[in-house]
Amino acid sequence: MRVKTGTVRRQAHKKILKLAKGFWMTRHKRFKVANEAVMHAGQYAYHGRRLRKRDLRRLWIIRLNAALTPHQISYSKFIAALKSKKISLNRKMLSEIAINYPKTFDTIVSSVK
Repeated sequence: MRVKTGTVRRQAHKKILKLAKGFWMTRHKRFKVANEAVMHAGQYAYHGRRLRKRDLRRLWIIRLNAALTPHQISYSKFIAALKSKKISLNRKMLSEIAINYPKTFDTIVSSVK
C-alpha cells in the first residue's frame, strides 16, 4: 500500500500561497511560480534588513554634517574631537539632538571646540 501526501502537501502549498498573497499575475495563484517568488522575496527582505542599517547610519552622518556646517567644523573633525574628549554619544543620538534640541547640540559643539 502506498502512502499519499494528501493533506500535508495541501497545507504546505496553502502556506506558500498565503505568503504570496498580493503578488502579480500567476505568482499568487500557481504554487511552483509562487514558491519561487516567495523564496526570492525572502532573500530580498534579508538583504534589505542589512541595507537599512547602512542607510540609516549614512542619514545620521548627513544630518550631523548639515548641523555642523554653521559651526564651521567638519563632521570628521567633530567626531575625532568627541573621541578625544571621551564624549560617548552615538551618531543616531547626536543627529536626534541636532534636529530636536539645537541649543543642546550647540553646547556639545562648543564643548568639543
